[in-house]
Amino acid sequence: MKTLNVGMIGYKFMGKTHSNAWRQVDKFFPVSAQPVLHTICGRDKKGVTAAAKQFGWNHVETDWRNVVANPEIDVLDINTANDTHAEIAIAAAKAGKHVLCEKPLAMNVREAATMLAAVKKARVVHMVCHNYRRIPAIAQARKMIEAGDLGRIFHYRARYLQDWIVDPEFPLVWRLQSKIAGSGAHGDINAHIIDLGRYLVGEFSEVCGRLETFVKERPLPGSKSKKGRVTVDDAVITLGKFRNGALACLEASRVAPGRKNHIQIEINGSKGSLIFDFEDMNRLKFFSRADGADRQGYRDILVTEGVHPYVGAWWPPGHIIGYEHTFVHTVFDFIQAVVKGRSVQPTFEDGLKNQQVLEAVEKSSKQRRWIKL
Repeated sequence: MKTLNVGMIGYKFMGKTHSNAWRQVDKFFPVSAQPVLHTICGRDKKGVTAAAKQFGWNHVETDWRNVVANPEIDVLDINTANDTHAEIAIAAAKAGKHVLCEKPLAMNVREAATMLAAVKKARVVHMVCHNYRRIPAIAQARKMIEAGDLGRIFHYRARYLQDWIVDPEFPLVWRLQSKIAGSGAHGDINAHIIDLGRYLVGEFSEVCGRLETFVKERPLPGSKSKKGRVTVDDAVITLGKFRNGALACLEASRVAPGRKNHIQIEINGSKGSLIFDFEDMNRLKFFSRADGADRQGYRDILVTEGVHPYVGAWWPPGHIIGYEHTFVHTVFDFIQAVVKGRSVQPTFEDGLKNQQVLEAVEKSSKQRRWIKL
């Protein structure tokens, strides 16, 4: 079996999640190449050294350019702040590295298009890490929709709610600054349910949205008296229409008390409906109009059987999996694509399409009108 040397830029929350995925994937899935955790990179030498020791990385760097230039490294996993995605990914592509990049792909449509052009020109494998596509229940929902179990799709409703910045004294971290993050709840979590809408239902044809910032100023990090202006949204509401005629209603917020990472999706069609709740992520609820009138109602599909997507590689039937496993599934599919030289969704093209929707919603909010895509 050949080896696949991995370089990772970024080591905090997402870097830790990705590190676990890279080191676990070959334990559960028959991968086509042995992933080797070659180099992890972060600006804080002490912190990244500790991360390397904790997760088993062989080398440490504090300058991402050294990782890109290293001829031993085959793939690059980018987990940095949003404003650096484009520069790193484009450099990696030019160096012939295959690229896995965290979402949102870029700061704007222009950057995303440039990134896509770079990876296509270099003919490297490229993937955006929208890990929720690889929840077995979500993959099962797509399978059922494609099989026609819901018939013609009428509605896609989705919400993604968190509460981690509801406290007005929460500091002005980088995710609350547009020059680094691009946008707030919109690009951070609305991006996920936009991507899932495209994955499950189809492409958007037009959108209308409203972004809102409730807490306008926050304490500067390390200071209780000095404050800075929040330049991203706290919450966003999006209405939309898909090319197939289905309607969309999306809501994302980081100021919803009691909601830590709440994702709920409902899809209604001419033959039936599906409901997914991330807090019960191994289950789908399915309503079929084909059931007799005396037994109609939502039925539970426990997505833990070997016939369900990805599940057969894990535990015996009925044993649930969790959030971290979605990253193992992502890394598995990415490795297989790299070795076989094939495309793997969501690609940078998907990232660009998501960015086009995100930007259209922002434009709609500013101009207070529907925007066509």
